[in-house]
Amino acid sequence: MSEPARLRSRLGLAVGSVAAAFVLVLPACHQAEQIREQALAHSRAVSFESIDGLRLDGRIFGPEGATAGIVLAHMKPSDQSSWFDFADQLGELGYRALTFDFRGYCPGGDAGCSEGERDISAIWQDVASAARFLRTEGVRRVGLVGASMGGTASLVYASQSGADIEAVVTLSAPDAIEGLTAGPEVLQTVEAAKLFLAGNVDGNAAATAQTFYDETLQPKRVEILTTADHGTDILDGNQAEIARNLIVGWLGQHVPVA
Repeated sequence: MSEPARLRSRLGLAVGSVAAAFVLVLPACHQAEQIREQALAHSRAVSFESIDGLRLDGRIFGPEGATAGIVLAHMKPSDQSSWFDFADQLGELGYRALTFDFRGYCPGGDAGCSEGERDISAIWQDVASAARFLRTEGVRRVGLVGASMGGTASLVYASQSGADIEAVVTLSAPDAIEGLTAGPEVLQTVEAAKLFLAGNVDGNAAATAQTFYDETLQPKRVEILTTADHGTDILDGNQAEIARNLIVGWLGQHVPVA
């Protein structure tokens, strides 16, 4: 075969491979859109005020009469939309689930637009405001589920006097990020039941989860999953089913629907 013919053959194989990959991606994208649309159909847009007077946008899922509620706090650089599918799942289980954008996060459209400047050191106050809003919706038992910085913020809020939180679940939460810190003085005052999840090849996330476990009060559990996924990506990755079952089981035990 001549050199030009070989080149044409290689180009044909390369184009064919790209086309095949594109065909595989299209159904996956379509499926993701369908999942999002279904979740949104089972929710309504809400907004509430932060402790320091900012309007925060969110969405609420689940039955109106629910007395158990879950606040879902997003990771950086994501927004509340990363929780929509899981919030819908919790809603189907009978929880009142609330997603929201931290201050300064403004994805727009169905994902909302919260006021203010981004300030990670203050986002634990946004978690507090979200929990307070859930209680105005009739919720009596509140759990917190946070991804990455959202997990750190959830621990900080749960450590506050009078927080009255039943359970905290963190996914890949760091012990410190841009002025937000969950050190020993925070960890040792969180009385809520704690579940710490992290991937075994996600930087130092696994080591941090183990430290959280070691320094907190019972009841507590740590699970290190075989994945490099971080935060809410764990819920869609190779350990998605395991992670979702762990979270749902923990919430069912410590924040029962009925």
